[in-house]
Amino acid sequence: MTTAIIAEDEDLPRKELRRMLAELWPELKIVAECEHGAEALEAIHEHQPDIAFLDIRMPGMTGLDVAHAVKGRCHAVFTTAYDSYAIDAFAAGAVDYLLKPILQARLIEAIERLKTRIDSKQDAPDISQLMSALDKRLRSNAPERIRWVSASVGDTIKMFAIDKILFFTSDEKYTRVVCASDEAHVRKPLKEIMDGLDSEQFWQIHRSVVVRADAISKAHRDEMGRYTVELHGSNEKLKVSQAYAWCFKPM
Repeated sequence: MTTAIIAEDEDLPRKELRRMLAELWPELKIVAECEHGAEALEAIHEHQPDIAFLDIRMPGMTGLDVAHAVKGRCHAVFTTAYDSYAIDAFAAGAVDYLLKPILQARLIEAIERLKTRIDSKQDAPDISQLMSALDKRLRSNAPERIRWVSASVGDTIKMFAIDKILFFTSDEKYTRVVCASDEAHVRKPLKEIMDGLDSEQFWQIHRSVVVRADAISKAHRDEMGRYTVELHGSNEKLKVSQAYAWCFKPM
């Protein structure tokens, strides 16, 4: 049985794509539906699907980030709102994409190509150069980067410079912000904070943990292949989920 995941941060487009796939490809099994890139990456690691339908623009990790992380372990089909640059790049790279709102005829074409590739056991294509070009385009239109994080503690407002923050962790309705000498909680969800972070400076290592890359001193791997990260300036040890273990593979 062919399997797939759907990663789309908006409810209606996600449900509509699932409905259309159920109608046009009833044999396809959707093993997970994800609202953001980190969840999609974990779902790919857990379920090993044949196909990943990835929205390009998602909070935190984009669809391109996810495709780069899995490096050809499944066939990627990107969904995107209108962007002539993206459309031209996808067409030149012979990569499947679906323009939102998705038309039935266009989805049928993508399904037929996917079936051919899977039946002939073709490997997922190398789209590294394409993703790099599109990533630059996305980042040029990205929201302004966060420079400071302010947290209310009683009648005091604590200010944390972004380059002093060691890591963020999600804690129910709050996000914990940790520096070497202080910490606080803010009400803003982690996935919203991630929109304003530089993904090269801050790495997501778990669904609920984002760490400043240059604060990492070492990563330990146990006999089960699970990683734990130690940081400069902190005694805390942070667990790395299996979906993000690729970040710490030796060169």
